[in-house]
Amino acid sequence: MHHYYSLNEYYQQKHGRKVYKLSLSSGLSCPNRAGAGGTGGCIFCSRGGSGEFAASPVLSISDQLAQAKERVCAKACGSAYIAYFQPFSNTYGDVGYLRRIFSEAIAPDDIVGLSVATRPDCLPDEVLDLLSALNRVKPVTVELGLQTIHPSTAAYIRRGYDLSVYDAAVAALHAIGVEAVTHIILGLPGETAQMMLDTVRYAGSVSDGVKLQLLHVLRDTDLADDYAAGKFEVLSLDAYTDLLCRAIEVLPARVVIHRLTGDGDKRSLIAPLWSADKKRVLNHIKKALDDRSVVQGKHAAPSERLV
Repeated sequence: MHHYYSLNEYYQQKHGRKVYKLSLSSGLSCPNRAGAGGTGGCIFCSRGGSGEFAASPVLSISDQLAQAKERVCAKACGSAYIAYFQPFSNTYGDVGYLRRIFSEAIAPDDIVGLSVATRPDCLPDEVLDLLSALNRVKPVTVELGLQTIHPSTAAYIRRGYDLSVYDAAVAALHAIGVEAVTHIILGLPGETAQMMLDTVRYAGSVSDGVKLQLLHVLRDTDLADDYAAGKFEVLSLDAYTDLLCRAIEVLPARVVIHRLTGDGDKRSLIAPLWSADKKRVLNHIKKALDDRSVVQGKHAAPSERLV
């Protein structure tokens, strides 16, 4: 059964073959760490800036690509790849430097696109001009860390920008023909299920894709201190799975779901420990989606049933 518009399906339609993402490092930081917006970073962010699985930033981009391909080939090799700049905010730097590393990343023939993770407040005009130019060479996607639409939660996690900044960033990317993917964290402290679904629905109304992420509590973060103090609880596997199924249902069919959950670095993961077994988690989610589709199908007209 087709439960949602998956990234694999999207890549097959766009590129006509299986595509793998190669996680790269720009070596850049972000305004929440470098001083412009603060020095502590977002409350949940690890020392690696959510890029523990990326190649080392001390390597050249070409060497990072080679290393990342070796890592991917340990599971499955492919003939097409996306150069994915993952850790921290990969447009928070000099535009000349960005032009050099992004151009180097998309130069090989087997690189069919560029994906850049960043913050909505790190897209000045000169960077948008660069992304527009690169997008005329190979398709560019920009991933934006929204996490939540709710001001109280945004303040708690020290996001550092208003929702209007996100709205403007998505509009600016669409104006230059670049797709926007929105990161959302499910399970943020103080949020009800309805609040989380409101964020998913909002992001789905404006962006081209979403990444749905389980809240992880990682060592050496301020979030870990709050968790140790008993200020919040993390979601159980069943609670997360139910919330995820409901989130998928509120997303428009056109929105590509790039990720259903996430697996934090096991060396720094404090909670929820069940998330460390990624295979089990994905199987649990698949079964829940299958069961939900069967129930919905029984109550739908034949033409409305999932196939």
